Amino acid sequence: MSLKVYTIPTAPIEENCYVAVDEDSRQGLIIDPGNEAEKIFSLVKGEKIEVQAILLTHGHWDHIGAVEELRQKLRVQVHIHGDDSGMLTDSRQNLFAFMSGGKMEGEPADKVFREGTVFACGSFSFRVIHTPGHTPGGCCFYSEEAGVLFSGDSLFAEEIGRCDFPGGSLASLVGSLKEKILPLPEETKVYPGHGPATTVGWERVHNPYLG
Repeated sequence: MSLKVYTIPTAPIEENCYVAVDEDSRQGLIIDPGNEAEKIFSLVKGEKIEVQAILLTHGHWDHIGAVEELRQKLRVQVHIHGDDSGMLTDSRQNLFAFMSGGKMEGEPADKVFREGTVFACGSFSFRVIHTPGHTPGGCCFYSEEAGVLFSGDSLFAEEIGRCDFPGGSLASLVGSLKEKILPLPEETKVYPGHGPATTVGWERVHNPYLG
């Protein structure tokens, strides 16, 4: 039983889209398709991955830009935390209007999730861990079997997400990371929304916000 993680940096600000795949069943999940839908679609088709769902760690524009095109091409459902669901349909909430003056407004999520929701990926399962603070509905996806955490913009290598956007809270983010993420096994590999991967053990020691 093996889980493979493909990392796809997408323009314009190197947001990490991930495709997690059970190598036995070829079932997979797309996490945070921020842009460049064709690049993501080509990988999925080239690797013969049967995508089960698109999961969003939060609703900011740089994590949702390829959602609509991939939803249509792959005919899969899009899932987001209920507290961020309005970001998919409102350029002001997802900050695209603020960043560019333009519009990025798609269809609503097919389903909204909450803390503890579990998504299947072949023999693996991913549990939603709600880590509000970067956004109200910010989340991580954790697979105990694979020892993997997708942390979105909640946790980075030796950093945490910005909390100065609308709905942000530094106290909430630091509190949720200390309470829910740092107790995970130290070898848990962390795949963040931007930048390099890290581990829970490394962040316990080296993250200045979580010491």
